[in-house]
Amino acid sequence: MDKRKRTGLRACVYEKLLDASEEKYQEFHQKLLPGVAGILGVRTPNLRRIAGGLSAKERGQYIEEMERVFQELSQGESRELPPCYDEKIIWGLCIGKIKTWEDALPHIRAFVPAIDNWAVCDLICGSLKAAEKNREGAWEFIQPYLDSGEEYELRFALVMLLSHFAEETYLKRALARIDRVSHPGYYARMGAAWALSIYFVHFPEQVMESLKSSRLDDWTYNKALQKITESLRVDKETKAVIRSMKRGGSRQAAPQTTAVPVNTKTAPG
Repeated sequence: MDKRKRTGLRACVYEKLLDASEEKYQEFHQKLLPGVAGILGVRTPNLRRIAGGLSAKERGQYIEEMERVFQELSQGESRELPPCYDEKIIWGLCIGKIKTWEDALPHIRAFVPAIDNWAVCDLICGSLKAAEKNREGAWEFIQPYLDSGEEYELRFALVMLLSHFAEETYLKRALARIDRVSHPGYYARMGAAWALSIYFVHFPEQVMESLKSSRLDDWTYNKALQKITESLRVDKETKAVIRSMKRGGSRQAAPQTTAVPVNTKTAPG
């Protein structure tokens, strides 16, 4: 029997998560996140409500508690239970409420190693509004992650690109970085495909030219085309052109994944 437990504010927040959990939603969410343990089944609006119900002081305390627990766990020293999926979401949402990039930065850096699935990754990226107040600082921060060999570190950087840098100032640099992606992981390569589709919606002509000379492996390149054609913001004529650009070869095998990939039509990249 595991004698580890939750303590402090973390224990109080966990009780709120249990109260808001739904069995049917838990079963549904587990299908979207195969292989991810500890999903309580709390809907995203309720997760946001719980995080938003904490005071600024409490959010700071929760972040500190989670950072301490994660660090102790990584060193094999913790007497507390590992953070479950829903706790990580609350942790990320609390970081997302920090107003300045400078204050958020050390906590983002501590959070990234805890990302172990696409949902936690994508939600925190979208929540980091402080990145838009210091884009150059955020841009520099994600550069090492764009070269990372870790699947979710790379996906983190790619989703940050599509969430906060889909604007003309960063267009050429972002497309160049996406084109350099070379990783065997499914969620990293889908992150690259998703990013290209988002940039295409905003800058179709520039991304079209980039696609014509793309060095991406065939699987990732074709997934990018697929994501573009799934967009409701791309017209039928353009979709027909995009479909005609599909590669028939196999520059690289299908991506590696330790879990069954989610349906790309019902979930983010």
